[in-house]
Amino acid sequence: MIFGTQILKYREEIAKDMAELVAVPSVRGNAQKGKPFGQEPARALGMMLSRAESMGLAVKNVGNYAGHAEYGCGDEMAAVVAHVDVVPAGDGWSSDPFTLTQKGNLYFGRGTADDKGAAVVALYCLKALKDAGIKGNRRLRVIFGAGEETGMEDLEHYFQNEEMPAMGFTPDSDYGICNREKGILRLDLLSRGKISGAVQKFQAGAVYNAVPDRAEAVLSCSAGTVDALKKASASVEGSFTFTSVEAGIQIDAKGRASHAMQPQEGLNAAAALLCLLSKVLSEKELGGFLTFLNRSIGFHYDGSGIGVQQSDEESGPLTLNLGILRVEDGAARAGIDIRYPVTADGAQIFGKIKRRAEEAGFSAERGEDIPPLYLPGDSRLISILQGAYADIVGKPAELYATGGGTYARAMKGHAVAFGPFFPDEPDRRLHNTDEHIDMDRFMVHAQICLEAMYRIFTA
Repeated sequence: MIFGTQILKYREEIAKDMAELVAVPSVRGNAQKGKPFGQEPARALGMMLSRAESMGLAVKNVGNYAGHAEYGCGDEMAAVVAHVDVVPAGDGWSSDPFTLTQKGNLYFGRGTADDKGAAVVALYCLKALKDAGIKGNRRLRVIFGAGEETGMEDLEHYFQNEEMPAMGFTPDSDYGICNREKGILRLDLLSRGKISGAVQKFQAGAVYNAVPDRAEAVLSCSAGTVDALKKASASVEGSFTFTSVEAGIQIDAKGRASHAMQPQEGLNAAAALLCLLSKVLSEKELGGFLTFLNRSIGFHYDGSGIGVQQSDEESGPLTLNLGILRVEDGAARAGIDIRYPVTADGAQIFGKIKRRAEEAGFSAERGEDIPPLYLPGDSRLISILQGAYADIVGKPAELYATGGGTYARAMKGHAVAFGPFFPDEPDRRLHNTDEHIDMDRFMVHAQICLEAMYRIFTA
Protein backbone atom coordinates (compact mmCIF):
# COMPACT_ATOMS: atom_id res chain seq x y z
CA MET A 1 0.00 0.00 0.00
CA ILE A 2 1.23 3.50 -0.84
CA PHE A 3 0.03 5.65 2.05
CA GLY A 4 1.70 8.89 0.95
CA THR A 5 -1.09 10.01 -1.37
CA GLN A 6 -3.31 10.58 1.68
CA ILE A 7 -1.61 13.94 2.24
CA LEU A 8 -3.15 15.44 -0.90
CA LYS A 9 -6.51 16.03 0.79
CA TYR A 10 -4.85 18.45 3.24
CA ARG A 11 -3.45 20.79 0.57
CA GLU A 12 -5.64 23.79 1.36
CA GLU A 13 -5.10 23.46 5.10
CA ILE A 14 -1.35 23.24 4.53
CA ALA A 15 -1.40 26.46 2.49
CA LYS A 16 -3.47 28.24 5.14
CA ASP A 17 -1.16 27.27 7.99
CA MET A 18 1.88 28.09 5.90
CA ALA A 19 0.53 31.60 5.38
CA GLU A 20 0.11 32.09 9.13
CA LEU A 21 3.61 30.83 9.84
CA VAL A 22 5.28 32.91 7.09
CA ALA A 23 3.60 35.99 8.58
CA VAL A 24 5.76 35.60 11.70
CA PRO A 25 9.13 37.33 11.02
CA SER A 26 11.01 34.69 12.98
CA VAL A 27 14.52 36.08 12.55
CA ARG A 28 16.67 35.61 15.63
CA GLY A 29 16.49 38.58 17.96
CA ASN A 30 17.87 39.51 21.35
CA ALA A 31 17.49 36.80 23.96
CA GLN A 32 14.73 37.33 26.49
CA LYS A 33 13.86 35.39 29.62
CA GLY A 34 12.52 32.05 28.44
CA LYS A 35 13.04 33.02 24.79
CA PRO A 36 16.68 32.30 23.86
CA PHE A 37 16.30 33.39 20.24
CA GLY A 38 14.04 36.35 20.91
CA GLN A 39 10.34 37.01 20.60
CA GLU A 40 9.55 36.02 17.03
CA PRO A 41 11.17 32.54 16.82
CA ALA A 42 9.41 31.70 20.09
CA ARG A 43 6.13 32.92 18.62
CA ALA A 44 6.58 30.77 15.51
CA LEU A 45 7.39 27.72 17.61
CA GLY A 46 4.40 28.34 19.85
CA MET A 47 2.16 28.67 16.81
CA MET A 48 3.21 25.27 15.47
CA LEU A 49 2.81 23.53 18.83
CA SER A 50 -0.59 25.10 19.36
CA ARG A 51 -1.69 23.92 15.92
CA ALA A 52 -0.41 20.41 16.68
CA GLU A 53 -2.25 20.34 19.99
CA SER A 54 -5.47 21.32 18.22
CA MET A 55 -4.98 18.23 16.02
CA GLY A 56 -4.99 16.03 19.11
CA LEU A 57 -1.25 15.38 19.10
CA ALA A 58 0.94 15.31 22.19
CA VAL A 59 3.18 18.39 22.31
CA LYS A 60 6.10 19.68 24.35
CA ASN A 61 7.98 22.96 24.29
CA VAL A 62 11.60 22.61 25.43
CA GLY A 63 12.43 26.08 26.66
CA ASN A 64 11.55 27.75 23.34
CA TYR A 65 14.72 26.26 21.89
CA ALA A 66 12.68 23.60 20.13
CA GLY A 67 9.55 21.55 20.63
CA HIS A 68 7.76 18.54 19.26
CA ALA A 69 4.46 17.02 18.29
CA GLU A 70 4.20 13.26 18.83
CA TYR A 71 1.92 10.40 17.79
CA GLY A 72 1.95 6.73 18.73
CA CYS A 73 3.46 4.73 21.54
CA GLY A 74 6.45 2.52 22.20
CA ASP A 75 9.87 2.59 23.82
CA GLU A 76 11.62 3.70 20.63
CA MET A 77 11.16 7.02 18.83
CA ALA A 78 11.64 8.14 15.21
CA ALA A 79 11.64 11.77 14.16
CA VAL A 80 11.32 14.27 11.36
CA VAL A 81 13.03 17.57 12.16
CA ALA A 82 12.32 20.97 10.60
CA HIS A 83 12.85 24.57 11.69
CA VAL A 84 10.63 27.62 11.99
CA ASP A 85 13.27 30.36 12.18
CA VAL A 86 14.45 32.22 9.08
CA VAL A 87 17.30 34.43 7.89
CA PRO A 88 16.66 38.18 7.49
CA ALA A 89 14.51 39.08 4.50
CA GLY A 90 16.97 41.44 2.83
CA ASP A 91 16.02 43.94 0.13
CA GLY A 92 14.65 43.69 -3.37
CA TRP A 93 11.55 41.54 -2.90
CA SER A 94 8.75 41.80 -5.43
CA SER A 95 6.21 41.20 -2.64
CA ASP A 96 6.11 41.46 1.15
CA PRO A 97 8.51 38.74 2.38
CA PHE A 98 6.32 38.05 5.41
CA THR A 99 3.09 37.67 3.48
CA LEU A 100 2.50 34.41 1.63
CA THR A 101 1.89 35.63 -1.90
CA GLN A 102 0.53 33.30 -4.58
CA LYS A 103 1.41 33.78 -8.24
CA GLY A 104 0.00 30.82 -10.11
CA ASN A 105 1.51 27.69 -8.58
CA LEU A 106 4.30 29.69 -6.92
CA TYR A 107 4.05 30.74 -3.29
CA PHE A 108 6.45 33.52 -2.25
CA GLY A 109 7.58 34.40 1.26
CA ARG A 110 10.56 34.14 3.58
CA GLY A 111 10.66 30.60 4.89
CA THR A 112 8.45 28.97 2.26
CA ALA A 113 11.42 26.94 1.02
CA ASP A 114 13.63 27.11 4.11
CA ASP A 115 12.04 25.60 6.13
CA LYS A 116 8.53 26.63 7.17
CA GLY A 117 6.82 24.93 4.23
CA ALA A 118 8.44 21.60 5.10
CA ALA A 119 7.65 22.07 8.80
CA VAL A 120 3.94 22.52 8.09
CA VAL A 121 3.90 19.54 5.71
CA ALA A 122 5.58 17.29 8.29
CA LEU A 123 2.99 18.27 10.88
CA TYR A 124 0.16 17.40 8.50
CA CYS A 125 1.83 14.06 7.73
CA LEU A 126 1.64 13.29 11.44
CA LYS A 127 -2.01 14.33 11.42
CA ALA A 128 -2.69 12.09 8.41
CA LEU A 129 -1.27 9.08 10.26
CA LYS A 130 -3.40 9.89 13.32
CA ASP A 131 -6.55 10.55 11.28
CA ALA A 132 -6.14 7.18 9.55
CA GLY A 133 -5.58 5.39 12.87
CA ILE A 134 -2.26 3.90 11.75
CA LYS A 135 -0.59 1.83 14.46
CA GLY A 136 3.19 2.01 14.55
CA ASN A 137 6.00 0.12 16.19
CA ARG A 138 7.45 3.21 17.86
CA ARG A 139 6.55 6.79 18.64
CA LEU A 140 6.86 9.32 15.81
CA ARG A 141 7.78 12.94 16.41
CA VAL A 142 7.97 16.05 14.34
CA ILE A 143 10.55 18.25 16.06
CA PHE A 144 10.48 21.99 15.39
CA GLY A 145 13.65 23.97 16.01
CA ALA A 146 13.76 27.72 16.54
CA GLY A 147 17.46 28.46 16.01
CA GLU A 148 18.71 26.49 13.01
CA GLU A 149 19.84 29.44 10.94
CA THR A 150 22.16 30.83 13.60
CA GLY A 151 24.07 27.80 14.83
CA MET A 152 21.70 24.93 15.65
CA GLU A 153 22.18 25.27 19.40
CA ASP A 154 18.41 24.76 19.49
CA LEU A 155 18.75 21.03 18.86
CA GLU A 156 21.83 20.81 21.05
CA HIS A 157 19.72 22.03 23.95
CA TYR A 158 16.74 19.92 22.90
CA PHE A 159 18.71 16.67 22.90
CA GLN A 160 20.24 17.49 26.26
CA ASN A 161 16.70 17.17 27.59
CA GLU A 162 15.06 14.73 25.17
CA GLU A 163 15.95 11.28 23.82
CA MET A 164 17.80 10.79 20.55
CA PRO A 165 15.66 9.23 17.79
CA ALA A 166 16.47 5.73 16.57
CA MET A 167 16.08 7.00 13.02
CA GLY A 168 14.88 10.11 11.24
CA PHE A 169 15.32 12.70 8.55
CA THR A 170 15.20 16.43 8.00
CA PRO A 171 13.35 17.85 4.96
CA ASP A 172 15.70 20.81 4.64
CA SER A 173 17.79 20.03 1.57
CA ASP A 174 17.20 18.30 -1.76
CA TYR A 175 16.24 14.87 -3.07
CA GLY A 176 17.66 12.13 -3.28
CA ILE A 177 19.28 11.37 0.07
CA CYS A 178 22.08 13.47 1.52
CA ASN A 179 24.25 11.07 3.49
CA ARG A 180 27.32 13.33 3.44
CA GLU A 181 27.37 16.84 4.88
CA LYS A 182 30.50 18.96 4.87
CA GLY A 183 31.90 20.31 8.09
CA ILE A 184 30.98 23.86 9.01
CA LEU A 185 33.60 26.18 10.46
CA ARG A 186 32.82 29.75 11.49
CA LEU A 187 35.46 32.18 12.60
CA ASP A 188 36.18 35.86 13.09
CA LEU A 189 39.19 37.79 11.87
CA LEU A 190 39.89 40.84 14.04
CA SER A 191 42.11 43.87 13.94
CA ARG A 192 44.49 44.46 16.83
CA GLY A 193 44.31 47.94 18.25
CA LYS A 194 42.96 50.94 16.42
CA ILE A 195 43.06 50.73 12.63
CA SER A 196 43.98 53.70 10.46
CA GLY A 197 43.28 54.75 6.90
CA ALA A 198 40.63 56.49 4.83
CA VAL A 199 37.83 54.02 5.61
CA GLN A 200 35.90 55.38 8.58
CA LYS A 201 33.11 52.85 8.45
CA PHE A 202 32.34 49.62 6.60
CA GLN A 203 29.23 47.52 7.09
CA ALA A 204 28.05 44.37 5.32
CA GLY A 205 26.11 41.25 6.20
CA ALA A 206 24.14 40.11 9.22
CA VAL A 207 24.84 36.36 9.39
CA TYR A 208 27.77 34.08 8.59
CA ASN A 209 25.79 31.70 6.41
CA ALA A 210 24.58 34.06 3.69
CA VAL A 211 26.39 35.99 0.98
CA PRO A 212 25.74 39.70 1.75
CA ASP A 213 23.92 41.48 -1.03
CA ARG A 214 24.53 44.98 0.40
CA ALA A 215 27.60 46.77 1.72
CA GLU A 216 28.41 50.35 2.55
CA ALA A 217 31.57 52.24 3.36
CA VAL A 218 32.21 55.81 4.49
CA LEU A 219 35.54 57.32 3.41
CA SER A 220 37.42 60.46 4.29
CA CYS A 221 39.15 61.33 1.02
CA SER A 222 39.74 64.00 -1.61
CA ALA A 223 37.45 64.87 -4.50
CA GLY A 224 40.04 63.41 -6.84
CA THR A 225 39.88 60.06 -5.05
CA VAL A 226 36.09 60.08 -5.30
CA ASP A 227 36.31 60.70 -9.04
CA ALA A 228 38.81 57.84 -9.38
CA LEU A 229 36.55 55.50 -7.42
CA LYS A 230 33.58 56.37 -9.60
CA LYS A 231 35.59 55.66 -12.70
CA ALA A 232 36.97 52.39 -11.31
CA SER A 233 33.48 51.18 -10.34
CA ALA A 234 32.74 50.47 -14.01
CA SER A 235 35.35 47.70 -13.97
CA VAL A 236 34.17 45.95 -10.79
CA GLU A 237 31.32 43.43 -10.73
CA GLY A 238 28.31 44.75 -8.83
CA SER A 239 26.60 48.12 -8.75
CA PHE A 240 27.74 51.15 -6.73
CA THR A 241 26.21 54.44 -5.69
CA PHE A 242 28.07 57.44 -4.26
CA THR A 243 26.60 59.90 -1.76
CA SER A 244 28.28 62.92 -0.21
CA VAL A 245 28.20 62.83 3.60
CA GLU A 246 29.71 65.00 6.32
CA ALA A 247 32.71 62.71 6.75
CA GLY A 248 33.40 62.57 3.01
CA ILE A 249 31.78 60.03 0.69
CA GLN A 250 29.53 57.04 1.30
CA ILE A 251 29.69 54.19 -1.20
CA ASP A 252 26.87 51.64 -1.32
CA ALA A 253 27.47 48.36 -3.10
CA LYS A 254 24.78 46.01 -4.31
CA GLY A 255 25.49 42.35 -5.03
CA ARG A 256 23.44 39.16 -5.09
CA ALA A 257 22.61 37.06 -2.02
CA SER A 258 23.12 33.32 -1.84
CA HIS A 259 23.51 30.58 0.74
CA ALA A 260 27.01 30.25 2.17
CA MET A 261 27.21 26.63 1.03
CA GLN A 262 27.36 27.92 -2.55
CA PRO A 263 28.90 31.40 -2.31
CA GLN A 264 29.92 31.29 -5.97
CA GLU A 265 26.22 31.45 -6.89
CA GLY A 266 25.91 34.93 -5.37
CA LEU A 267 27.84 38.16 -5.67
CA ASN A 268 29.39 39.20 -2.39
CA ALA A 269 28.77 42.93 -1.98
CA ALA A 270 31.43 43.21 0.75
CA ALA A 271 34.05 41.60 -1.49
CA ALA A 272 32.97 43.81 -4.40
CA LEU A 273 33.33 46.96 -2.35
CA LEU A 274 36.73 45.86 -1.03
CA CYS A 275 37.81 45.17 -4.60
CA LEU A 276 36.74 48.66 -5.71
CA LEU A 277 38.51 50.40 -2.84
CA SER A 278 41.72 48.44 -3.46
CA LYS A 279 41.83 49.62 -7.08
CA VAL A 280 42.16 53.26 -6.04
CA LEU A 281 43.36 53.51 -2.45
CA SER A 282 46.94 52.77 -1.47
CA GLU A 283 47.56 50.08 1.14
CA LYS A 284 48.07 52.81 3.73
CA GLU A 285 44.78 54.48 2.78
CA LEU A 286 42.86 51.20 2.71
CA GLY A 287 44.49 50.03 5.93
CA GLY A 288 46.26 46.80 6.71
CA PHE A 289 43.21 44.84 7.81
CA LEU A 290 41.07 45.58 4.76
CA THR A 291 44.05 45.02 2.48
CA PHE A 292 44.64 41.61 4.06
CA LEU A 293 40.96 40.79 3.80
CA ASN A 294 40.76 41.74 0.14
CA ARG A 295 43.81 39.68 -0.79
CA SER A 296 43.19 36.65 1.41
CA ILE A 297 39.38 36.36 1.46
CA GLY A 298 37.63 38.63 -1.05
CA PHE A 299 36.26 36.66 -3.99
CA HIS A 300 38.37 33.58 -3.18
CA TYR A 301 35.35 31.37 -2.59
CA ASP A 302 37.52 28.23 -2.62
CA GLY A 303 39.81 29.36 0.20
CA SER A 304 42.83 29.62 -2.09
CA GLY A 305 43.60 33.18 -1.00
CA ILE A 306 44.32 32.11 2.54
CA GLY A 307 45.85 28.71 1.83
CA VAL A 308 43.04 26.30 2.68
CA GLN A 309 41.84 25.26 -0.79
CA GLN A 310 41.06 21.49 -0.85
CA SER A 311 38.60 18.89 -2.08
CA ASP A 312 37.74 15.20 -1.70
CA GLU A 313 35.97 12.63 -3.83
CA GLU A 314 33.22 12.05 -1.27
CA SER A 315 31.94 15.59 -0.92
CA GLY A 316 33.74 18.00 -3.24
CA PRO A 317 35.59 21.27 -2.62
CA LEU A 318 35.87 23.55 0.39
CA THR A 319 33.88 26.79 0.10
CA LEU A 320 34.48 30.07 1.94
CA ASN A 321 32.12 32.99 2.48
CA LEU A 322 32.76 36.47 3.83
CA GLY A 323 29.42 36.81 5.60
CA ILE A 324 29.96 39.80 7.91
CA LEU A 325 32.28 42.81 7.80
CA ARG A 326 32.29 45.66 10.29
CA VAL A 327 34.64 48.63 10.56
CA GLU A 328 33.66 51.23 13.12
CA ASP A 329 35.31 53.36 15.81
CA GLY A 330 38.73 52.18 14.70
CA ALA A 331 38.02 48.47 15.12
CA ALA A 332 37.42 45.85 12.42
CA ARG A 333 35.90 42.37 12.34
CA ALA A 334 35.18 39.91 9.53
CA GLY A 335 32.90 36.90 9.99
CA ILE A 336 33.82 33.90 7.82
CA ASP A 337 31.81 30.74 7.02
CA ILE A 338 33.69 27.70 5.67
CA ARG A 339 32.18 24.40 4.46
CA TYR A 340 34.93 21.78 4.40
CA PRO A 341 35.06 18.25 2.91
CA VAL A 342 33.95 15.25 4.97
CA THR A 343 37.50 13.86 5.10
CA ALA A 344 39.05 17.16 6.23
CA ASP A 345 39.78 18.47 9.73
CA GLY A 346 38.25 21.77 10.83
CA ALA A 347 40.91 22.38 13.50
CA GLN A 348 43.69 22.13 10.93
CA ILE A 349 41.89 24.53 8.59
CA PHE A 350 41.41 27.05 11.38
CA GLY A 351 45.04 26.65 12.40
CA LYS A 352 46.25 27.62 8.92
CA ILE A 353 44.01 30.69 8.83
CA LYS A 354 45.03 31.72 12.33
CA ARG A 355 48.72 31.56 11.39
CA ARG A 356 48.15 33.63 8.24
CA ALA A 357 46.20 36.24 10.22
CA GLU A 358 48.80 36.48 12.99
CA GLU A 359 51.65 36.75 10.50
CA ALA A 360 49.83 39.77 9.04
CA GLY A 361 49.38 41.31 12.49
CA PHE A 362 45.77 40.33 13.14
CA SER A 363 43.96 37.71 15.19
CA ALA A 364 41.50 34.92 14.50
CA GLU A 365 38.87 33.51 16.83
CA ARG A 366 37.16 30.21 16.17
CA GLY A 367 33.41 30.03 16.66
CA GLU A 368 31.52 26.94 15.67
CA ASP A 369 33.21 23.89 14.20
CA ILE A 370 30.48 21.40 13.35
CA PRO A 371 31.96 18.06 12.26
CA PRO A 372 30.92 16.48 8.96
CA LEU A 373 28.21 13.83 8.66
CA TYR A 374 28.73 10.59 6.77
CA LEU A 375 26.14 7.79 6.91
CA PRO A 376 26.95 4.60 4.94
CA GLY A 377 24.79 3.98 1.89
CA ASP A 378 23.81 0.47 3.01
CA SER A 379 22.15 1.59 6.25
CA ARG A 380 18.59 0.54 7.12
CA LEU A 381 17.35 4.14 7.18
CA ILE A 382 18.60 4.84 3.68
CA SER A 383 16.92 1.68 2.41
CA ILE A 384 13.60 2.78 3.93
CA LEU A 385 13.81 6.26 2.44
CA GLN A 386 14.84 4.97 -0.98
CA GLY A 387 11.78 2.71 -1.01
CA ALA A 388 9.45 5.58 -0.09
CA TYR A 389 10.91 7.83 -2.77
CA ALA A 390 10.78 5.15 -5.48
CA ASP A 391 7.13 4.32 -4.80
CA ILE A 392 6.04 7.95 -5.21
CA VAL A 393 8.42 9.14 -7.93
CA GLY A 394 9.00 5.90 -9.79
CA LYS A 395 12.80 5.90 -9.69
CA PRO A 396 15.50 5.42 -7.03
CA ALA A 397 16.73 8.23 -4.84
CA GLU A 398 20.43 8.85 -5.42
CA LEU A 399 22.88 9.53 -2.62
CA TYR A 400 24.70 12.87 -2.64
CA ALA A 401 26.84 15.25 -0.60
CA THR A 402 26.13 18.87 0.36
CA GLY A 403 27.90 21.89 1.75
CA GLY A 404 24.75 22.79 3.63
CA GLY A 405 24.46 22.14 7.32
CA THR A 406 21.22 20.43 8.29
CA TYR A 407 19.74 19.09 11.47
CA ALA A 408 20.75 15.58 10.40
CA ARG A 409 24.20 15.95 11.94
CA ALA A 410 22.65 16.86 15.31
CA MET A 411 21.18 13.34 15.45
CA LYS A 412 24.58 11.66 15.66
CA GLY A 413 24.42 9.32 12.68
CA HIS A 414 20.75 8.40 13.09
CA ALA A 415 19.39 10.73 10.39
CA VAL A 416 19.95 12.20 6.94
CA ALA A 417 18.65 15.15 4.93
CA PHE A 418 15.83 14.08 2.60
CA GLY A 419 13.94 16.59 0.42
CA PRO A 420 11.96 18.69 -0.04
CA PHE A 421 13.19 19.85 -3.48
CA PHE A 422 13.99 17.97 -6.67
CA PRO A 423 17.18 18.18 -8.75
CA ASP A 424 15.34 19.43 -11.84
CA GLU A 425 13.65 22.34 -10.05
CA PRO A 426 14.93 25.87 -10.75
CA ASP A 427 16.65 28.01 -8.15
CA ARG A 428 14.30 28.61 -5.21
CA ARG A 429 16.37 31.49 -3.91
CA LEU A 430 17.21 30.01 -0.51
CA HIS A 431 18.42 32.87 1.72
CA ASN A 432 17.78 35.22 -1.21
CA THR A 433 15.09 37.63 -2.32
CA ASP A 434 11.79 36.23 -3.60
CA GLU A 435 12.17 32.86 -1.86
CA HIS A 436 9.37 30.59 -3.06
CA ILE A 437 8.01 27.11 -3.67
CA ASP A 438 6.07 25.56 -6.53
CA MET A 439 3.05 24.20 -4.66
CA ASP A 440 2.35 21.43 -7.16
CA ARG A 441 5.89 20.10 -6.84
CA PHE A 442 5.83 20.67 -3.11
CA MET A 443 2.84 18.37 -2.78
CA VAL A 444 4.89 15.65 -4.47
CA HIS A 445 7.37 16.16 -1.65
CA ALA A 446 4.47 15.96 0.79
CA GLN A 447 3.57 12.51 -0.55
CA ILE A 448 7.16 11.31 -0.26
CA CYS A 449 7.40 12.77 3.25
CA LEU A 450 4.23 11.03 4.40
CA GLU A 451 5.24 7.72 2.82
CA ALA A 452 8.65 7.95 4.50
CA MET A 453 7.09 8.84 7.86
CA TYR A 454 4.63 5.95 7.51
CA ARG A 455 7.53 3.56 6.90
CA ILE A 456 9.78 4.70 9.73
CA PHE A 457 6.72 4.60 12.00
CA THR A 458 5.68 1.07 11.08
CA ALA A 459 9.01 -0.59 10.13
